[in-house]
Amino acid sequence: MKGSQMSAKNTNATDEHYDGFTDDERDAMKERAQELKAAARRGPRAAKAGAESEVLAKIAEMPDTDRTLAERLHAIVKAGAPDLAPKLWYGMPAYAKNGKVVCFFQSAQKFKTRYATLGFSDQANLDEGTMWPIAFALTELTAADEARIGALIRKAVN
Repeated sequence: MKGSQMSAKNTNATDEHYDGFTDDERDAMKERAQELKAAARRGPRAAKAGAESEVLAKIAEMPDTDRTLAERLHAIVKAGAPDLAPKLWYGMPAYAKNGKVVCFFQSAQKFKTRYATLGFSDQANLDEGTMWPIAFALTELTAADEARIGALIRKAVN
């Protein structure tokens, strides 16, 4: 009779299981690997120009709402922190100082979320006390939003 008994563990099993990373996360990691390979193939002088054209091409591929936000953010970053170098980071437009990402734009479409995100890495100098925001949800950009983002970008690189 032992062989015909089911364990209690199996009787409550569901069809859901955890495979680790989602398909979107795996795709982002594949994009990052391709970015690293492409950067390694480019020479140092070609790297900066090539990286910016890749960022602009990635922005051009985005749906209208995300593309509009990404284009404005690109302009704000370029104006507020010209020392930041545009680059792709996990398939997202990002801006780096000395090769380390300071901030990035994540389109809503990329991870199927309801809003795009402006995020900052630990390289950004945004520290205020013991807690501060490092990501901001974006649905549109007003003049006040653009001014705030410009101030955040300048603070992040100083």
